Amino acid sequence: MKEFLSKLRKDYGKMGLSEKDLNPDPYKQFEKWFTEAANAEVIEPNAFTLSTVSKEGIPSSRIVLLRNFDYKGFYFYTNYTSDKAQDIAENPFVCMNFFWTDVERQIRIQGRAEKISTLESMDYFKSRPRASQIGAWASDQSTPISSREELEQKIKEIETKFKGKDVEKPPFWGGFRIVPVSFEFWQGRPSRLHDRFRFTPKADKSWEITRLNP
Repeated sequence: MKEFLSKLRKDYGKMGLSEKDLNPDPYKQFEKWFTEAANAEVIEPNAFTLSTVSKEGIPSSRIVLLRNFDYKGFYFYTNYTSDKAQDIAENPFVCMNFFWTDVERQIRIQGRAEKISTLESMDYFKSRPRASQIGAWASDQSTPISSREELEQKIKEIETKFKGKDVEKPPFWGGFRIVPVSFEFWQGRPSRLHDRFRFTPKADKSWEITRLNP
């Protein structure tokens, strides 16, 4: 296996990245790259790795889906009793990482996660497919369950409960907004000599751009 892994190499070289290519506003730069990834038909370009750290200092990572972004931050939704939500309650500082292999790009965003309002969460919950709404009620996310059959039985019970009427948002389900404290834009280059630029906020609310070693 060691030999096999050592031979797994991909050299990136589709394009480069210089500071003049970057929008001085990292939110607009994110929107530009996100749009280009979507246009390149990257599978689920809104999927990102969310990393959290517990109060004991133990890190955890998982893939979640970005559901909106604006100048207030980046939004995702989850069960508020899940492991990720518990970590955030104990330590709100998180890291987001998007990796789009088809365009050889990566974006890393560090920030502080905060709950959004119940009204905002309700608005998004109403837009979800009914099956996903039912699933939000049925899953006690991150807790042990005896079998798949137990989960499917809970789904049937929730379907019966809401038969013929709208599915209400569970009180334990809602959104988080990640407010960035830094952005990093990464463009793959040959021989692992990638282009990396970090954006950090300045006192005048503009952003300082720094090129990083690959």
